[in-house]
Amino acid sequence: MVKQRIIGIDFGTRRVGVAMADPLRLFSQPVGTFDPDLAIEKLVEIFDDCGIECIVMGWPVLPDGGEGRASRRVEEYMGRIRNRLPEIRIVKWNEEYTSEIAKEMIASGEKPSMRHTGRERIDAAAAAVILQEFLDQGNTIA
Repeated sequence: MVKQRIIGIDFGTRRVGVAMADPLRLFSQPVGTFDPDLAIEKLVEIFDDCGIECIVMGWPVLPDGGEGRASRRVEEYMGRIRNRLPEIRIVKWNEEYTSEIAKEMIASGEKPSMRHTGRERIDAAAAAVILQEFLDQGNTIA
């Protein structure tokens, strides 16, 4: 049986970047950027197609390590995801510098799927960075 997927999310109030790990959970790949409602529908679609074992949610952290208004917005969005996909585990992952890393990856063309620029491309790439960091730390789910 094919392993269920691990998903990465970079939340924004206007755009949500979504990424997905390969079946072996070695690499992340951008899926796309969607408005918040459509991103949830995309998650449901992925769940129906191949299953989702875990969602890695980019978690905004203040410079002092605390949580602020952005964290509360992400928490509210996580609640919306849980309403649609209650059985899916959601892991918070520090998203510090992920947009900057994504911009550098796009500029350097490190990943062919990230060569085009634009804010929407950056959001999807940032989701892929969040997910790749999670995978690289050995945080796969059994």
